[in-house]
Amino acid sequence: MSHLHDPAFLRGMTQPRTRREAFRIAGLSAAGLALAACGVQGQKAAPPKADAVKDYWSKQTKHGRVVFANWPEYMPEDQAPLKKFQSETGISYQYKEVIQENAEFFGKADPVLRAGQSLGYDIVVMTNGVQLQHMIQLGYCVALDHSKLPNFAANAGATYKNRAYDPGSTYTVPYTSGVTGIAYNTKYVKDDITSIEALFDPKYKGRVGMMGDAQEIANFGMIALGVNPEKSTEADWKKAGEKLKAQRDAGIVRKYYDQSYIDAVSKGDIWVTMAWSGDVFQRQLAGEPVKFVVPEEGGTIWTDNMLIPKGAANPVDALMLMDYLYQPVVAAELDEFIQYVTPVPGVQDILKEKAAKATGEDKEALEQMVASPLMFPSEADYAKLHTYTTLTTQQEQVFNPIFQSITQA
Repeated sequence: MSHLHDPAFLRGMTQPRTRREAFRIAGLSAAGLALAACGVQGQKAAPPKADAVKDYWSKQTKHGRVVFANWPEYMPEDQAPLKKFQSETGISYQYKEVIQENAEFFGKADPVLRAGQSLGYDIVVMTNGVQLQHMIQLGYCVALDHSKLPNFAANAGATYKNRAYDPGSTYTVPYTSGVTGIAYNTKYVKDDITSIEALFDPKYKGRVGMMGDAQEIANFGMIALGVNPEKSTEADWKKAGEKLKAQRDAGIVRKYYDQSYIDAVSKGDIWVTMAWSGDVFQRQLAGEPVKFVVPEEGGTIWTDNMLIPKGAANPVDALMLMDYLYQPVVAAELDEFIQYVTPVPGVQDILKEKAAKATGEDKEALEQMVASPLMFPSEADYAKLHTYTTLTTQQEQVFNPIFQSITQA
């Protein structure tokens, strides 16, 4: 059945997935930013002391306004969740789609925050990765008052409360997530692909797509060797590099892709590829013959996070909005539009109930969302998902050349 009248579908197909496009332009993937702080200039902040956090929040009051800086296409066009927040709390909002890329945003924010000035935003959304680590380690994020985050405590999934890059959710709470796995064209591939080894299989010679980002292919090279990237050593990187080089030299890889991999696999130029969950789901809604799988050996997860930057004028209002978005009904409204992975597991049941009451194309689209592991990974999927190798500046000088030499050759 056609989805041409489904607004979510139209948005996905007629507008670029701007967040992904930004990473492509920067030569990075969304998932490929999870390096630890490398070469951070300036004084690293000590972990916040409980008394100092309590003292900071005891001096803050609600001001009745909040300024939210986010990525394009991360809020319904009518901004309904924000309008409801305003009517329920009396807090007026300004919503600004000013974040196009993490490095660019940090590059502009750093001198302002370093000078002790305010960015003019109360909430900022950043991907787990090198720039977010810079923000935390340089003391540019306000430590959150979890007594004011009851919805987060009650409704966030366990996976989203225990993140290695921000232990204890000290500075951030997740906004949305995505998965890096494997996509394949079911018109050309008749087997059910379950293993990462499909990317290295000579029978798909010249029909395999790999990502051009060093961090992304490093992860898949290590996962294929049974190595957990988060605990990997220099020896592991070299072994993964050898495996990926052998794959390239055998002519198995057609190309190292940016965002364009999704068109290539949909058209059949490549048959099997590394892929991002949100991209594939959009093509599935369009009826294209692409399937997504988290390999049995494992895949990768990335997260975009809300934080309060140092010097924010309205931190109490910001915390109230962050917590408001963790109400399951509000989170469901967001996820129906964004179509990535929500940090609130209860969203699935809400969309299921909505699908049961819907009719026609709306019903079909909602049923596809509810059933999709791209939006709702199973517990088994989550158990297989890794983040990235944490690198010092010295380690980065070893790591990057290993994998860049493969993709750039």
